[in-house]
Amino acid sequence: MRVVPVVVVVAGVAVTRQLNVRFAGLCLMLVGSAAGAAVLPDDRADALYHSYEGGGVEITGPSLLVLKKFGQSVAVTGNYYVDSISSASIDVVTTASPYTEQRTEYSGTIDYLHGNSVMSLSYGNSSESDYEANTASFGISMDMFGNMTTVTIGYAYGWDTVERSDLSTFSEDVRRHNYRVGVSQVLTKDMILEMNYEGITDEGFLNNPYRQVRYVDSIVPSGVGYQNEVYPNTRTSSAVALRSKYYLPWRAALLGEYRYFTDTWDIDAHTFKLGYTHPLAGGWKVEGSYRFYTQDAADFYSDLFPFVDAQNFLARDKELSNFTSNTLGVKVSYEFIKDGWRAVDRASLNLAYDYIWFDYDDFRDARQTDPVTQPAGTEPLYDFTAGVLQLYLSVWF
Repeated sequence: MRVVPVVVVVAGVAVTRQLNVRFAGLCLMLVGSAAGAAVLPDDRADALYHSYEGGGVEITGPSLLVLKKFGQSVAVTGNYYVDSISSASIDVVTTASPYTEQRTEYSGTIDYLHGNSVMSLSYGNSSESDYEANTASFGISMDMFGNMTTVTIGYAYGWDTVERSDLSTFSEDVRRHNYRVGVSQVLTKDMILEMNYEGITDEGFLNNPYRQVRYVDSIVPSGVGYQNEVYPNTRTSSAVALRSKYYLPWRAALLGEYRYFTDTWDIDAHTFKLGYTHPLAGGWKVEGSYRFYTQDAADFYSDLFPFVDAQNFLARDKELSNFTSNTLGVKVSYEFIKDGWRAVDRASLNLAYDYIWFDYDDFRDARQTDPVTQPAGTEPLYDFTAGVLQLYLSVWF
């Protein structure tokens, strides 16, 4: 099981996140189910190409999505998504060999409109050489008080199988439960406020079977020994998010967002985001955003443990350490068909790029360890930058 940066697409909206690729689909299916309350979206087809490069990791691949309505009450969505991953990250080169692999994901959603409510059922499967993930979800979205308030609730269940490509006898299970509730409120004719809560419970094998921690070992010449990570087999997390969008008189919009995350591994995280959307003449639109993220380390994380088996649980995953990230994003959209052409009602071409820089406060660059000049624990703190490119075409028909 590997944690990698991943680009995902739902209904043509590309989102970049640093998260576990096996559970990304589960969460996003719930987000997609909550969209478009009391009105089914129009028929559409999206084609996406994404590229991520940073920290020794390269990820590229396509995604295809098709949404089709049947009458005015039922809509069916299918999504095909591929990641081609080449990794020589700091985790890999310090304890293993670089690798390449491919992850393939299929997902489908059925939406049913009844009165002021939309009910959704989703299923997705993601597979690669050493990980198989399945997720099923249900969501309902209801319009209230003259369509000024929208309430959404959702539940998703994930069942995964973790394997090792170098050990055929290794096989472990993971079970995940995801609960979501949200409220969207029209405050004025120009302003919308959204409040969302998400709770996740994980149980099973939750760490990377390949990753190792390091500890002080005076017996070996390097002064450093290695042993496998050991994680708790349960984790419960909660997140609360507030998002507001304000529409400006010249058809532009401002976006503000804050999200707080906490879990039973003692991680607390804060996310702040600001965005601006501005329409231009001739069907063009530009968007800019800035995102800041900061988190505390898990209570069983350490860059360097004092000795072997120093505690019951051991982790050296940099994503469980104390770190911050900053993201600058820009997106350009061009609606090149606005008034219909043959079977196409409208179409748009979208190009987005995010530049991200990560700074780790207690994860050191073990590639620079030298027992004489730079012993373990004194290496420079690790940091890296990444770029995410997304190019996608959306066609409504």
